[in-house]
Amino acid sequence: MSNLITPNLITDFTVYGIPQVQYTVADDLGMDFTTAVTAAVFKQTTAIESATNGYSEVIKARQKKIEDLSDALAYIAKANAQLPTDSKTPSQDKVKVDNSTWIKSICAYYEVKMTWDGEKMLRGDLQKAQTELEYQIDREDNNLEQDMVTLQSYLTKRDNAYSNASKVVKKTYRVGDTVIGNM
Repeated sequence: MSNLITPNLITDFTVYGIPQVQYTVADDLGMDFTTAVTAAVFKQTTAIESATNGYSEVIKARQKKIEDLSDALAYIAKANAQLPTDSKTPSQDKVKVDNSTWIKSICAYYEVKMTWDGEKMLRGDLQKAQTELEYQIDREDNNLEQDMVTLQSYLTKRDNAYSNASKVVKKTYRVGDTVIGNM
């Protein structure tokens, strides 16, 4: 907080021989000390709040990615289940994948590599695609867990910052009341 508050001596202005000071809080000039401390605390709180909001957007995007990849995996798994089990040439078996255009666009967007033959895929390519999608979902799920832990940390910091801000405000007003009461 000390780097946010900068004291500035008011030239040619004293009260009972004591030079008076005004404070600057992060480029906001001309505050008394109480206002400066309060402003500094609330600026820190606001910074933490904006970081929290930004991180929750990251989490929403990651959840959307997991949802999209899971939907694509469902179509791939369905196509994989349609392959014949008693084929004489299993490596040559092809099956049409439902919503192949959507799956292609989702996988291209999230950079998941798949080999297509029009709207169809070979058995081996289907299995590779299914494995790749499962891997991507697991990886994103692990990252999501870490992001949620980090978000929880931000939320705790934010709550502590608001608590500290309200304590500072209460203390400064108590001090002011005490000073006025002692006059």
